[in-house]
Amino acid sequence: MIKSYYAIIDIGSNTMRLVIYSQEKSGRLHEVENVKAVARLRNYLNEEGVLNDEGITKLTATLKSFKNVTETYELDNFTVIATATIRQARNNEDIKQIVQKEIGWEMRILSEKEEAFYGYLSVVNSTSITEGITIDIGGGSTEVTYFKDRILKHYHSFPFGALTLKDFFHNNDSNEKNIMKLRGYLQEQFATLDWLQVKGVPLIGIGGSARNIAQIDQNRKAYPLAGLHQYQMDDSDIANITAFLASLDKVGLEKVEGLSKDRADTILPASCVFLSLYEAIEAEGFILSRKGLRDGVFYEYLSPNTKTNLYPNVLEDSIVELIYEYKLDIHQIQHIQYLTEKLLKGLLSKGIGSLTKEDWIHVERACYVYNLGEYIDAESSPQHTFYLLANRTIDGLMHIDRLKLALIASYKNKTVFKQFIGPFKHWFLKKERKKLELLGSLLKFTYCLDATKRQVINYFDMEIGSEVITLTIYCNKDYKPEQYQSEKQKKHLEKNIGKNIELIFLSSENE
Repeated sequence: MIKSYYAIIDIGSNTMRLVIYSQEKSGRLHEVENVKAVARLRNYLNEEGVLNDEGITKLTATLKSFKNVTETYELDNFTVIATATIRQARNNEDIKQIVQKEIGWEMRILSEKEEAFYGYLSVVNSTSITEGITIDIGGGSTEVTYFKDRILKHYHSFPFGALTLKDFFHNNDSNEKNIMKLRGYLQEQFATLDWLQVKGVPLIGIGGSARNIAQIDQNRKAYPLAGLHQYQMDDSDIANITAFLASLDKVGLEKVEGLSKDRADTILPASCVFLSLYEAIEAEGFILSRKGLRDGVFYEYLSPNTKTNLYPNVLEDSIVELIYEYKLDIHQIQHIQYLTEKLLKGLLSKGIGSLTKEDWIHVERACYVYNLGEYIDAESSPQHTFYLLANRTIDGLMHIDRLKLALIASYKNKTVFKQFIGPFKHWFLKKERKKLELLGSLLKFTYCLDATKRQVINYFDMEIGSEVITLTIYCNKDYKPEQYQSEKQKKHLEKNIGKNIELIFLSSENE
């Protein structure tokens, strides 16, 4: 299959980065190269606001290095963007000409609005969050946006970033005093925007500083799931990290697990920014978005809706991506969804298993990816299914929902379920664990009703008695394999609903 490749170079105040993406059948982008250089161009802006010769040399040398990488790909689209430092440099037009002459590339300098917009766009096209405030702390500026119903309402670029805020710590005062001064300054800055008084919405962190905060938190907690995208923290988590970082000297900071060495001197002011904004908006949580400015540029370019640049359904797109990647049979999936929904609603109508309408949401998702690990190895399919779903990014799903999906879609039996849920047992109440086991056993049973993937069953009638549930199943062709598997595996569902299940298989002409 011929792949399409897209590349972007992001010239930031602190770092420069080249990212190359491939586009898969589903239309979503996959990162295939991510090359970073710590240039700290902000340090080369002189008092007159001019990027000096040393800074320009560093810029062009890094771009030449990136060019060697890009030349190994046939690119369908390529763009070079620059943010705060180049935007604020008084000689930015001269810099553009130098880049064009020496590298042969057109450099696009983003406005404050564009920089904020692309951050917002990356969040709404890679999560299911419909209302929130985003924050992206760069080296020389900090972009914030507010969106509601997935539509951008407000944006602002503050003229401070992780590098400039370091100045609060360049004195002989204690870190405690410096943090108090910085937090006071930040509170004054945030109070200047009326729309930052929106209360009780998620605060979504974008960029390297937010990513490092999340990594530190995961390491300190020995977090058992992989992945950063849509990882959630609260204000006490950020406050604890801030206090922890403030207690360390330079050497100690460089040894912190999860913290990039090149951010050791900027992470403390950045954590103060996150905490101060969290408190200002009384956020309902701090969520890390692994997708940011660079992704937003291509979301605009590739969006099927050129008016809003929004993908209609983020999670649906992610599920489609899994279907393509693991070569799942969409016809079988739809058939299983039909059987599972009918069975679940029948149980729900009689109050069996404390099922709710919301449970169908989780089961419907799991229908798409049940036993997806079979793609790797049929014998150990449940193990592969659980690991793949629990430890990969699924845009549109928070970590807890991703785990629920993995537990339901990998269900084999009670013993294996307990093994999978073991490290996460404290995440759920006992009744929630029982519910997940029930949903998993229900889905396993309905997949047995299509054991040969031929859609043998047309429909079934369901009669629920005090002790026995009778399913009269009407089939359009030989049903012996389905009968054997469902009779063999129904015991898991029986245990979870507390009733016996009697199966009566009939050919359709015998109705």
